[in-house]
Amino acid sequence: MKITRIEPTVAVLKPKKRVAAYARVSMESDRLNHSLSAQISCYSNLIQKNPEWEFAGVYADRGISGGSISRRAEFKRLVEDCDAGKIDIILCKSISRFARNVVDLLETVRHLKFIGVDVWFEKEAIWTFQARGEILLTILSSLSQEEARSISENVTWGLRKKFADGKFSVGYSRFLGYDKGEDGNLAINEEQAKTVRLIFGLFIEGLTPCAIAKELTKRGILTVTGKSKWNATTINGVLANEKYTGCARIQKTFTPDFLTKKAVKNTGQVPSYFVEQSHPAIIPPATFELVQTEVVRRKQEGIRYSGVSIFSGKIKCGECGGFFGAKVWHSTDKYRRVIYRCNKKYDGHKCQTPHVTEEEIKAAFVTAFNKLVTETIAQRSAKGERLAGFIRTLEAQREPVAEFDERLWGAMVDYVTVGADGGMTVVFREGAKV
Repeated sequence: MKITRIEPTVAVLKPKKRVAAYARVSMESDRLNHSLSAQISCYSNLIQKNPEWEFAGVYADRGISGGSISRRAEFKRLVEDCDAGKIDIILCKSISRFARNVVDLLETVRHLKFIGVDVWFEKEAIWTFQARGEILLTILSSLSQEEARSISENVTWGLRKKFADGKFSVGYSRFLGYDKGEDGNLAINEEQAKTVRLIFGLFIEGLTPCAIAKELTKRGILTVTGKSKWNATTINGVLANEKYTGCARIQKTFTPDFLTKKAVKNTGQVPSYFVEQSHPAIIPPATFELVQTEVVRRKQEGIRYSGVSIFSGKIKCGECGGFFGAKVWHSTDKYRRVIYRCNKKYDGHKCQTPHVTEEEIKAAFVTAFNKLVTETIAQRSAKGERLAGFIRTLEAQREPVAEFDERLWGAMVDYVTVGADGGMTVVFREGAKV
């Protein structure tokens, strides 16, 4: 038997490998962004110079931690493109750039290996298709994870030492009312401080955060970031920020997992600190405490509190305990007026309490307030001192008032009870009844 070899006459071209690169920096800074740009440029040139490779792009995450892949949009897009069959090889500077979490790293590498995608880690000189690849990856990624843990613990220790010394930092560009002073501490921005005081004042007068946002927008007042439209979330944030009193609550949140870096509310798991007189105040502490009390009261009122009127949720029926609601009489003619009556009066309950007008409520408040001020000034008992302090800390007037004052009403009145005879009892926030 004779066998003759026939040489191939057609050249078989080996398909080019589609090669992509992945790069990441963990913080936004000029230095690190320059490093990222250098990585992108380096890998782009490296891939395109290789005649056996076809450039499939560079995927880069900026300012994202390597502790978890969940927040890395570009990393996830890279894996999705691999799943779609667009990539054969991935180049990466080091294991820590790819992932610091051992589980994430191994799961991702195994998945890529299963779908036929090889990964090259330049620093460690590892190809994942190599037999020794996974063993080395497990060892080196564990070391990388421990390094991340050590760095996180050192940073955490430094921050907590700083907190214990009463030092803290804020995002000045998003902190309404303050700028960074020459000494590095908080300095009042007087123009923005007017807005802060207005927000607290409007809330005390009875407006809801949503209504305050609409009012500021209507007045053309800009937000701290220069936007023309306000929202209730921003208003709530201002009202809840104790820093406006010149004090600071430090370590409100903490990060229990150095890999996910997800902050959670500190409810006693780690020490927190309250620093008094740490910087100039915009809002008196008593006014701030009043607002917090009012926030709780409104939550307890639930859907009853609408904030449509300064009298909303503050007029009670002395007979059934229900709230009075506003009704409009003669809404389309010159005799139009707003009255308040028990919401349960015509709902199976035959309360004998009459309706009251806004003018009557205002008059009752002025009378009760003036009586309270007169008694407080005349009597210096323990009770009297407590009420005097109450009025003083709320920046209320010490002398009788001639007419109704919305701010005093909002600041001082808890509710008004209307009796069957039409008489009204004003219950002040400190419990005094007049």
